[in-house]
Amino acid sequence: MSHPSTVRRRPRRTGRLAVAALAAVTAVLPVSALEPASAAPVSAETASALIGTDLVHPSGNPVVLRSAPRKLAVTYTHKGEEHTLDDFLKATRTNGFVVLDGQEIVLERYVGANRDMRFQSWSMAKSFTSAAIGIALSEGHIRSIDDPVTRYLPELKGSGFDGVSIRNLLRMSSGIEWEETKGAPQLQALAQRGRPLKTFAARQQRGWKPGSRFEYTSVNSFVLARLIGQTTGMPYHRYVQEKIWKPAGMESSVLIGNDSSGDSLGYCCFHATDRDFARFGLLYLRGGKVHGKQVVPASWVRRSTKPSASFNERYGLHWWLGGGGEKDYMAAGFGGQHIYVSPKHGVVIVKSVISTPGGQIDLDEAFTAFRAVAAEVARTRTD
Repeated sequence: MSHPSTVRRRPRRTGRLAVAALAAVTAVLPVSALEPASAAPVSAETASALIGTDLVHPSGNPVVLRSAPRKLAVTYTHKGEEHTLDDFLKATRTNGFVVLDGQEIVLERYVGANRDMRFQSWSMAKSFTSAAIGIALSEGHIRSIDDPVTRYLPELKGSGFDGVSIRNLLRMSSGIEWEETKGAPQLQALAQRGRPLKTFAARQQRGWKPGSRFEYTSVNSFVLARLIGQTTGMPYHRYVQEKIWKPAGMESSVLIGNDSSGDSLGYCCFHATDRDFARFGLLYLRGGKVHGKQVVPASWVRRSTKPSASFNERYGLHWWLGGGGEKDYMAAGFGGQHIYVSPKHGVVIVKSVISTPGGQIDLDEAFTAFRAVAAEVARTRTD
């Protein structure tokens, strides 16, 4: 029996859909239509929009974000050319942009959207999955990230995941034969059609030695999400609600994608407001602590946001790293979704888009632009 707050429907049978096409259709949902005062039923129209998602409730004690707009004169140089922040936001078709200086919102812009819109996270969800793994590890549900994932998911024995460590899943070095540009749309199409992704995962084959190189592989993150559900005895979305979303002080509910066969996706599809994405960044900026309580272990925040392997010093444990000694990092999603954290300047930046016709943007340019914003926020502080 499903939880009263869970909306789970069998999706329509559709053909294979490319990720870009899915992004244009499902990138944003309004909070007002989906935020019941209690566990009241939603309308049929709303329910149809919730195909393949679980509703996760917000905190009763949200982190207060105060509006304190400030004029920021931001320019940056990328590949020898100077750009302004407006240039960057326009070129990347940004619909939502939030900048935090601590708990102060110093810049907030929306184009074709508003602060109550739920934006599709795409792969920013992977960083939430990492946080959930860190919490499960601290609670003893997982003994060590150096354990083979098959210790907890025996269904994967005989597959390419057999004997692969949790660490290698987190640092995208599972050894699975995979090409993200083909594999991610296939995953998404199967989920849209209600096919069990655990079966798909169990069919993956070994292509190279785990731990020997970096290969961005979304099915790794699905396996990690399933690992959460199997080891904690709590569905992934419910674990996120009880261990992250509520204790981290999120103001609005979030919709978390599932495969309509019992498993959350883990690699994508958190539909949330930009302010709540910013609260997640603030959680990490503050070492995993909210309201004086440790939500994500401080040791996990440090471990997951530093280089995880010599073969890729720009990736941690499901977090992208800025490099160059800045120690900044970000969650990044398809087409230009970002949660950026600058420990150096104490700044969090969230950037969202509704449609993603241009595909991935240049991560180096994103880091460069965000660093310029963070430095300007620090420069314009009055105390």
